[in-house]
Amino acid sequence: MDHDRAYANGAFIAGADSYPPRWEAAARAFRAALGPCARLALPYGPQDRQRFDLFLPETQPRGLLVFVHGGYWMAFGRESWSHLAAGALARGWACAMPSYTLAPAATIPAMTQEIAHALATASAQMPGLPLVVTGHSAGGHLAARMGCTDLSLAIQPARVVPISPLADLTPLLHSRMNDTLGLTPQDARAESPALHALRPGTSAHIWVGGQERPAFLWQARALSEAWGCPWTVAPGRHHFDVIDGLADPASPLCAACFDGI
Repeated sequence: MDHDRAYANGAFIAGADSYPPRWEAAARAFRAALGPCARLALPYGPQDRQRFDLFLPETQPRGLLVFVHGGYWMAFGRESWSHLAAGALARGWACAMPSYTLAPAATIPAMTQEIAHALATASAQMPGLPLVVTGHSAGGHLAARMGCTDLSLAIQPARVVPISPLADLTPLLHSRMNDTLGLTPQDARAESPALHALRPGTSAHIWVGGQERPAFLWQARALSEAWGCPWTVAPGRHHFDVIDGLADPASPLCAACFDGI
């Protein structure tokens, strides 16, 4: 199997290069429009990328959504995704978006710990409110890790909604990206959510696009089967637009995140 081809998303999406600048422009405009309801670059640790942006609704928050960005643990930051908080805010939820140290400066186990610290710090801003964790691609992996029983957390999520997650990291050992990630076989197994149980008291819903690479459909189904939780294949959505529903409070993806909590 060609593992590099299996996980190459942009090569199979028309106009793939146009997405990052559009995300950045939409995120920048969203932050500007929020004014004081956007609290930016709040620290959760001492390192440069250990920062999160917190977006607040106009009323007292009903809960906190944390969105963890993707980029194969090697690219992007919180600044490209601010507009995806729109759905949460319209539902009366606050939304935190952390950056984290990227490979090769950090290992995936270290990133998992950074996101755990980000959850604790962001949740401390609104104690007692329910926490939902979502994320996309590599961020879907990190969101799923917050639902695993092996991880010690200061606050337990009420729900995790991994979007197009990398749930079993062992195939990546055979990809060129591992030259940068530096995954060992031991770390790949330890950091694979599909190889851990779902935390008792945390619900989960896995989300993936119907037009994604077969490897991502397999990853999503593998996690759903391991955890015995629902998974949704969003019709017509590919890896770059599967996240769009987070900006729409009436979307099925927002319903998966918030309904019943």
